[in-house]
Amino acid sequence: MKTIELQTRHKEEFVDISSEIQEAVRASKIERGICLVYVPHTTAGLTINEHADPDVATDILMALKRLVPDSLSWNHSEGNAPAHVKASLVGSSVLIIVEGGRLALGTWQGVFFCEFDGPRRRGVYLKMLADR
Repeated sequence: MKTIELQTRHKEEFVDISSEIQEAVRASKIERGICLVYVPHTTAGLTINEHADPDVATDILMALKRLVPDSLSWNHSEGNAPAHVKASLVGSSVLIIVEGGRLALGTWQGVFFCEFDGPRRRGVYLKMLADR
């Protein structure tokens, strides 16, 4: 298992971690298989989406803020209930096919760490599963 460490800077943000994941795949020497990417946090998530235009991530965050507003009467006493809901909606893991030692992402796709309760120091776990 490999861990990517990151420090988020804002309460909510998407951080493109595609290159860090690709580097871990390269270092693992896996040629064919699957890369499991997992976030062990209840107020953060992962998604694969367009990374060529940063406005896409901005738009997704805006839509999530409208879907899960801070202004509701939340019962969770820590004050971060919206972050828990957003993390559940986005999800905590992605599986990516590895072919030829590379992530099989589409031309415009990237992998984003989704921060919903920052800024914080975070970890993302990677597990390579090679074809036999």
